[in-house]
Amino acid sequence: MPVGICPRSETIVTTYLLFGLFVATLLGIAKFHKLALPIALGGLGCVLAVKLMDPHFSLADHFLFGVVHGGEKHDPEWPTIVNLGGLLLGFAVLTNYFERSNLAEKITEVLPAGRMGAFLLLVLVAVMSSVLDNIAAALIGGAAAMTLFQRRVHIGYLAAIVAASNAGGAGSVLGDTTTMMIWLEGISPLSVMEAAVGAVVAVAFFGFFAARQQTALQPLVRGHGEHKPVDLGSLGVVLLIVVGAIAANLQYGMPAYGVWGAIAVGALLRKPDLKVVPPAALGACFLLSLVLSASMMPVDKLPSATEWTTLGLGVVSAFFDNIPLTKLALAQGGYDWGFLAYAVGYGGSMLWFGSSAGVAISGMFPEAKSAKNWLVNGWHVAVGYFLGFFAMFALIGWHPQEMPGKLRGASVPAANHAAPDDGHGTPPSHPGK
Repeated sequence: MPVGICPRSETIVTTYLLFGLFVATLLGIAKFHKLALPIALGGLGCVLAVKLMDPHFSLADHFLFGVVHGGEKHDPEWPTIVNLGGLLLGFAVLTNYFERSNLAEKITEVLPAGRMGAFLLLVLVAVMSSVLDNIAAALIGGAAAMTLFQRRVHIGYLAAIVAASNAGGAGSVLGDTTTMMIWLEGISPLSVMEAAVGAVVAVAFFGFFAARQQTALQPLVRGHGEHKPVDLGSLGVVLLIVVGAIAANLQYGMPAYGVWGAIAVGALLRKPDLKVVPPAALGACFLLSLVLSASMMPVDKLPSATEWTTLGLGVVSAFFDNIPLTKLALAQGGYDWGFLAYAVGYGGSMLWFGSSAGVAISGMFPEAKSAKNWLVNGWHVAVGYFLGFFAMFALIGWHPQEMPGKLRGASVPAANHAAPDDGHGTPPSHPGK
């Protein structure tokens, strides 16, 4: 230890250094988006180098066994990494099956031409995300947009596809990893469903402006002439993958296992096109680098659980992975879980690398990898976030809850106390968590 530096001072210096490296990584990605992957990997290397200088830090404990901090054993990071990586790669295969099913072309016969058709596609993405994983819904929406708009898709519309998938999944315990985490802690799915109120307001707002942007660039093209028939075999594999993800998530908390198990079984019906995996792997490496860097940030607690803290968490989730944020909020307790689900689920849409759905879309549309263009052209996504949040506040109100069945040791201020949840929809036992 350097002379004159007390342990407390060294901890403060290390904390600022780690956060400085993480912020520098994010700023570098925003400025030099064509070098996003090397910058993310370099940032991870720098963060890891600083952490390894701490004699109390063990990479094996952090990644494989869980970090012991203050007498509390945290969840290890490997399930998160395996799940995110497996889902990003697996859903790239799913998207290819969807494209081969020719269902996107059939959609042109249902959606009206012009601006209304572009708006309704976003609504469909949001609805799909309430029962599918938001990554899958975003990729399916992107695949449909490629066909419907002849591959000329406005960046503002791409941001809207991501926002629709994240907003739609925020009100369903099956639609997002964070909402599933909330459910698995014993919180009623009915509490999470409150987020649908904010989602409806947000989608209506950004959908209107995104549809205008897209129609000005390239109107929706209705199919002419003879269409290829829908390949029911490919579509069946898509459904099999979705069911596999949901089943494995409910049973083991590892949806990636179900996705790849379903792909293996589905190969007996339709052979997967594995050529889509290497490009998706680049996007997965980028996201996982940010997730690992974020997991090593010295964030031990959040501010008091209030509606304003929750609003801020949504903004933070555009930069900081929402999974560790959700873990911290669950450990703290005292949140209105519908508001939290909306904030951390939707908030990442404000930047292309703020959610796994955004990273997946950017793999299909490389032009989306620009934080400046995403913010400028997708301004309606950020405004929609605040409009949806305040609509929830006005229509539903802030009703914080403690964790059902296991009150936290740290007390929540009296203003934040509420009766424990009544247990509706308490999930089955979950050996994976």
